[in-house]
This record gives sequence, structure tokens and C-alpha cells, in this order.
Amino acid sequence: MKDFIINNPSNLLVENSTNKILKKSKPLIFHKKLRNYFKTPLYELSGLSNNLNIANLFIKDESQRFGLNAFKGLGASYAVSLILKNKPEVSVFCTATDGNHGKALAWSSKMYNRKCVVYVPRNTSKLRIKGISSYGAKVEILDLNYENTCKYAFNISLKNNWEFVQDASWDNYETIPAYIMSGYLTHLIEMQDTINFINKPSIDIVFLQCGVGSWAASCIWYYLNRYGINRPKIILVEPNESSGVYDSLNNGKRVSPVGNLTTIMAGLNCGIPSKSAWNIIKSGCDGVIKISDNRVKSSMKLLYNPYENDSKIISGESGAAGLAGLIKCLSDEKVKKLKKHIGLDKNSRILLFNTEGNTDKESFLRIINN
Repeated sequence: MKDFIINNPSNLLVENSTNKILKKSKPLIFHKKLRNYFKTPLYELSGLSNNLNIANLFIKDESQRFGLNAFKGLGASYAVSLILKNKPEVSVFCTATDGNHGKALAWSSKMYNRKCVVYVPRNTSKLRIKGISSYGAKVEILDLNYENTCKYAFNISLKNNWEFVQDASWDNYETIPAYIMSGYLTHLIEMQDTINFINKPSIDIVFLQCGVGSWAASCIWYYLNRYGINRPKIILVEPNESSGVYDSLNNGKRVSPVGNLTTIMAGLNCGIPSKSAWNIIKSGCDGVIKISDNRVKSSMKLLYNPYENDSKIISGESGAAGLAGLIKCLSDEKVKKLKKHIGLDKNSRILLFNTEGNTDKESFLRIINN
């Protein structure tokens, strides 16, 4: 099977409940009120772009977001604020996570003096579990994969009358995931005075790492809603063995990944794509590329050991996936059709996101020092 799939999107946003919520959202106004808010840096890596023979390479470093070492706090905090506005009686929040989302929900719950219960799938690292519990959440490990952990958390939340806050949607569960997607828009709005200008962005291609798809879909929605046909090309990046969007595009419908779900990219090791995300992804992504763990390790090292005067970036396994996808697209002859499809060449201006830092410090150090 090929390592990539080309999509020919409609560039049309279907009017539905998720789209309406995204249009009405004002996440940056909310986030600016939080005590530890600041605009995360957007770095231009001129040394690395010269080495890769492209015009410009920008990376938005979300490892510095709210002290959480990942971007997920944007979605969880905004969702919790809207839930409590509508249902102030909520006393317990619950979710399933592979690490970063659960930590973000625990942090958000603590901000409002609410309890938080977090379920994690098997093989979740001890340091990620410690990170979640450090914010007062009760963490339980299940002998299940991510997709089935979500189902378990949803069912037990119904049973116990807890408020379930998941960054994936399905039939009859779409409002809260849309709140989370709305929160993610903040880091895109933050770039409106640098690269996301009014009429046309000063970038040509965006590489987005993709797990369950909600964050990637939020980014796609932003660029489609703001620019329409003038949006940049968008490529999603998934692990070889956990590629739910790739497999769904290949099947023409949402399906669970067919791989063995073994990857160091824990944040991208998810199940069937989110329903709302899937509808947006189909409309606005130009393709998907699959990457190996080894490519991600190499990309983590590239960011940690910068070229020339580039800034050093601490990037975790999922955080470096976008760069790994870009490098594969540039260097692997097997994906040259995808490279041509998006017009990737020496004149290209690229945007990446470092979605997490060293959330598992032991794993990070093993990779960097190997």
C-alpha cells in the first residue's frame, strides 16, 4: 500500500452544528483572560529551510502553551468554560486520553474547582499519567486501545452523571467536541499579524499531524473559512500503524485504522476519525502522508540541534510529526506525486506546528541522545 493518498477537496464548508459553533466562537478573547496566557512563538527556521531547499519554514511552538507542554489546553479550557456557563451544576468532568488532552482537562477542571476523572489506554507512559494526576485528576488505566477507552469513559460518564469532555465526535455527541475545536482556533488567530494576513496567507503549504482529527480539522476550517480558494495547501501526517484518516479516505468513509496501533507518537495513536472532523477534512485537505517512528526521531533531533542561527525547539514524538511529513515529501521518490500535487518546491513557504514538547522526558532523552 502507498505511503500517501491524494485528496481533491471541494473547499466547501457544509453548514451544520459544528460549523455554526466555530463561526460564533471567540476563543482568543477568552484565553487572554487566563492568568498564564501569552502568545506562543512563531519561529522562522532559515537554516533548516536552506538545508531543505525551500523558501521559508515557520513553526508555531505550542510546547509553551499555559505551561502544559502542549496545545491541548486551548480546547479543553474553552470547552469547560462554555459547559459551566450553560450547566454550572457540573461537579465532575471525565475524558479518555493518551496524555495531553487529559492533562489539559485536569488543568481546566482545577481552574474551576471541579473534579476530573481520566481514563488512559494500555501502554500510556507513567510520566504522562503523572502529568495528568499532578493537576488533581483521578487517573485509571484500562487494558484497552484508545478508541475503546473513549467508549468506556463515555458510558461510565453517563452512568455516574459526569460531564464527558472528549475531543472526538460521533452521532449525538458533537457539541462539546465543537467547543474544543473552537478553542484550538486561538493559535491560528494569533498569527494574523504575522503570516495569516487578511486576503491571502504568506504561506503556501501547511503540514498538520493528525490523530483523531479534531485539531487538524480546526486548522482546515480556519483556512477554508478565512481564505476559501486562496487557502494554503494542507497535508495531514499520520503514523504508519495508526492512520485513521488515510484509511478512511481510502475507503470513502470513516473507519478505524487497519494498522497494529504501535507507534511512539502516542498523541496520534487514535481510532476512527471524529465525525465532525471527518466532514471538514474531506472538504479541505489535499492529501495524507504516513510516516515511520524513525522519521519522527530524526525530526526531533533536527529541531533540538538547530542549523545556523535557528531557535532550538523541544519537540516530542507527536510534535515533530509535521516536520517528518515535510521531509518525507521532499526526499522520498515514492511520494513525488503528492509533492507535485501540492506544488512543493524550492519556492514553497511552509508552516508547521510543534504540538507538544517533551511530555515524556525519559522517552525524549532516549531519542535525542541515541
